[in-house]
Amino acid sequence: MRKSHHQRSKEKRHLKTLEFVKKHLDPSCNILDLGTPNSLSELLKNNGYTIQNTKGENLDTQYHSYADNYTDTVTAFEIFEHLLAPFNFLKASKAQKMVASVPLKLWFASAYWHKTDPWDRHYHEFEIKQFNFLLEQTGWQIKASELWTSSDWRKIGIRPLLRHFTPRYYIVYCERI
Repeated sequence: MRKSHHQRSKEKRHLKTLEFVKKHLDPSCNILDLGTPNSLSELLKNNGYTIQNTKGENLDTQYHSYADNYTDTVTAFEIFEHLLAPFNFLKASKAQKMVASVPLKLWFASAYWHKTDPWDRHYHEFEIKQFNFLLEQTGWQIKASELWTSSDWRKIGIRPLLRHFTPRYYIVYCERI
């Protein structure tokens, strides 16, 4: 069965994420991945990483047990944009390392907002300086970062063309200050 453009785009993004993680995290680290088990967490597990996922709780209000639970590393792949207040978890976490990615605000597209599913909405689409400031204010120091474009370039139109040249995803490796 032929994969859809969306599936190929997602796989490409996941492989880039895996490459970034391999550069910065040793497989021996104990990872708390914010978000329910998914194809990216499975890919990381299949590459030797030990991962505990959250269970779908509202991490705006139910983050305490995860923040207090010692784990040396947190990963947050495109989750902070879904939180009203990512500051709370970022400040409270006891982890010493973090890899996090966020979709960036695009001047030519509005924020993603699912009409009926309140969990599937972007409350934030960050500019790089905004995300960096959030991390700094919550006690994290960025050690490495990368930008990626979206793979929508095969679609026809001005926005897909702009997405080919405009970074859409921002990933960082941070350490606790």
